[in-house]
Amino acid sequence: QVQLVESGGGLVQPGGSLRLSCAASRSITNIYAMGWFRQAPGKQRELVATISWSGGSTYYADSVKGRFTISRDNAKNTMYLQMNSLKPEDTAVYYCNAATATPPRNYWGQGTQVTVSA
Repeated sequence: QVQLVESGGGLVQPGGSLRLSCAASRSITNIYAMGWFRQAPGKQRELVATISWSGGSTYYADSVKGRFTISRDNAKNTMYLQMNSLKPEDTAVYYCNAATATPPRNYWGQGTQVTVSA
Protein backbone atom coordinates (compact mmCIF):
# COMPACT_ATOMS: atom_id res chain seq x y z
CA GLN A 1 0.00 0.00 0.00
CA VAL A 2 1.18 3.50 -0.85
CA GLN A 3 1.68 5.36 2.42
CA LEU A 4 2.74 8.81 1.17
CA VAL A 5 0.96 10.30 -1.82
CA GLU A 6 2.46 13.39 -3.47
CA SER A 7 0.88 15.72 -5.97
CA GLY A 8 1.24 19.19 -7.43
CA GLY A 9 4.35 18.96 -9.56
CA GLY A 10 4.51 20.31 -13.07
CA LEU A 11 6.03 22.78 -15.48
CA VAL A 12 6.17 26.44 -14.55
CA GLN A 13 7.94 29.53 -15.87
CA PRO A 14 10.63 31.32 -13.85
CA GLY A 15 8.98 33.56 -11.30
CA GLY A 16 5.92 31.36 -11.17
CA SER A 17 4.38 29.43 -8.29
CA LEU A 18 3.51 25.86 -7.52
CA ARG A 19 2.01 24.07 -4.53
CA LEU A 20 3.01 20.53 -3.60
CA SER A 21 1.04 18.32 -1.27
CA CYS A 22 1.79 15.06 0.51
CA ALA A 23 -0.89 12.99 2.19
CA ALA A 24 0.25 10.45 4.77
CA SER A 25 -1.76 7.30 5.33
CA ARG A 26 -3.25 6.82 8.77
CA SER A 27 -1.30 3.59 8.85
CA ILE A 28 1.76 5.73 9.58
CA THR A 29 1.60 6.32 13.31
CA ASN A 30 3.43 8.69 15.61
CA ILE A 31 4.68 11.14 13.01
CA TYR A 32 6.87 13.76 14.64
CA ALA A 33 8.03 15.60 11.54
CA MET A 34 7.58 15.74 7.81
CA GLY A 35 9.73 17.33 5.18
CA TRP A 36 10.52 17.87 1.54
CA PHE A 37 13.68 16.79 -0.24
CA ARG A 38 14.66 17.35 -3.83
CA GLN A 39 17.12 15.86 -6.26
CA ALA A 40 18.20 17.36 -9.55
CA PRO A 41 19.92 15.32 -12.28
CA GLY A 42 23.56 14.75 -11.43
CA LYS A 43 23.21 16.29 -7.98
CA GLN A 44 22.87 14.97 -4.46
CA ARG A 45 19.51 14.83 -2.79
CA GLU A 46 19.08 17.85 -0.54
CA LEU A 47 16.78 18.82 2.27
CA VAL A 48 14.44 21.64 1.31
CA ALA A 49 12.22 22.18 4.34
CA THR A 50 10.86 20.41 7.42
CA ILE A 51 8.02 20.94 9.83
CA SER A 52 7.41 19.39 13.23
CA TRP A 53 4.04 17.73 13.63
CA SER A 54 3.11 19.01 17.05
CA GLY A 55 4.47 22.53 17.32
CA GLY A 56 4.82 23.35 13.64
CA SER A 57 8.44 24.48 13.90
CA THR A 58 9.95 24.90 10.46
CA TYR A 59 13.34 24.71 8.82
CA TYR A 60 14.31 25.94 5.37
CA ALA A 61 17.39 25.50 3.28
CA ASP A 62 19.10 28.81 2.59
CA SER A 63 18.41 28.43 -1.11
CA VAL A 64 14.63 28.57 -0.61
CA LYS A 65 14.22 30.90 2.36
CA GLY A 66 11.77 33.67 1.63
CA ARG A 67 10.38 31.86 -1.40
CA PHE A 68 9.03 28.54 -0.10
CA THR A 69 6.59 27.95 2.74
CA ILE A 70 6.00 24.58 4.38
CA SER A 71 2.79 23.88 6.27
CA ARG A 72 0.73 20.99 7.55
CA ASP A 73 -2.82 20.01 8.40
CA ASN A 74 -2.62 17.53 11.26
CA ALA A 75 -6.27 16.53 10.96
CA LYS A 76 -5.71 15.52 7.35
CA ASN A 77 -2.22 14.08 7.89
CA THR A 78 -1.16 16.25 4.99
CA MET A 79 1.84 18.48 4.35
CA TYR A 80 2.21 21.24 1.79
CA LEU A 81 4.98 23.18 0.14
CA GLN A 82 4.07 26.52 -1.40
CA MET A 83 6.78 27.50 -3.87
CA ASN A 84 6.91 31.09 -5.10
CA SER A 85 9.38 33.01 -7.24
CA LEU A 86 10.57 29.78 -8.75
CA LYS A 87 13.96 29.66 -10.41
CA PRO A 88 15.39 27.24 -12.97
CA GLU A 89 17.69 25.88 -10.27
CA ASP A 90 14.60 24.70 -8.38
CA THR A 91 14.07 22.11 -11.09
CA ALA A 92 14.20 18.69 -9.46
CA VAL A 93 12.22 15.70 -8.34
CA TYR A 94 10.66 16.59 -5.01
CA TYR A 95 10.17 13.87 -2.43
CA CYS A 96 7.96 13.83 0.64
CA ASN A 97 9.32 12.34 3.85
CA ALA A 98 7.64 11.41 7.10
CA ALA A 99 9.58 10.51 10.23
CA THR A 100 8.42 8.55 13.25
CA ALA A 101 10.20 7.96 16.54
CA THR A 102 8.40 4.94 17.97
CA PRO A 103 9.52 2.92 16.18
CA PRO A 104 12.12 5.06 14.38
CA ARG A 105 11.25 4.97 10.70
CA ASN A 106 11.34 7.10 7.58
CA TYR A 107 8.73 6.95 4.86
CA TRP A 108 9.13 8.33 1.35
CA GLY A 109 6.78 9.39 -1.37
CA GLN A 110 7.21 8.44 -5.00
CA GLY A 111 8.46 11.88 -5.99
CA THR A 112 6.93 14.57 -8.16
CA GLN A 113 8.73 16.42 -10.96
CA VAL A 114 9.03 20.19 -10.77
CA THR A 115 10.41 21.87 -13.87
CA VAL A 116 11.08 25.61 -14.00
CA SER A 117 11.82 26.74 -17.52
CA ALA A 118 11.00 29.55 -19.91
